[in-house]
Amino acid sequence: MQAFHKKLEDNGYKVYLAKNKKEALEISQSLIKKGMSVGLGGSTSVKEIGLLDDLVSRTDITLFNQYEKNISMEENKHRRRYGMLTDMYVTSTNALSKDGKLINADGSGNRVAAMIFGPINVLVIVGKNKIVETLDDGFKRIQEVAAIKNIERMNNIAISNGKEPRHNLDNIANKFSYIKADEKDRIILILVNEELGY
Repeated sequence: MQAFHKKLEDNGYKVYLAKNKKEALEISQSLIKKGMSVGLGGSTSVKEIGLLDDLVSRTDITLFNQYEKNISMEENKHRRRYGMLTDMYVTSTNALSKDGKLINADGSGNRVAAMIFGPINVLVIVGKNKIVETLDDGFKRIQEVAAIKNIERMNNIAISNGKEPRHNLDNIANKFSYIKADEKDRIILILVNEELGY
């Protein structure tokens, strides 16, 4: 783990280690300061550690929350756009390779775009199940694990809202990216020693 940690830091990432969800939440809370603007990328991991609920409940930050119920699609897009120009963008990753590549697929593209450029900092919550050997393994994980589970999740949400389920492998992962390095400490990784998300 020490060599992996060092490789991530050599790639420019700021790295925190968390034993569990509770510790990951505490570290996240310490990094998101009063007065900050915060954007969100779609992430089950962020929700699972309790961070999404925590951010929504805070009154001392400006949160661009595209997941708020009963907002229009126009407002949803507005919040996703402004979320990309925030002090802190909060998300997860589909995979993280042993040589430090963040590997992702996205439907609309706001999450992968923000990870690459825009926000001052990007906070990435990484469960141990997301760590893979190689770049190829990361893209394989996207197709065989993350995409399948996200299709099921999103179609179930549509059905529960009385809408037609429309997500499939052709439309859920339209934009692919990998980041092998970034400017020092812009991307902050919290590596959680538990399985999280997809």
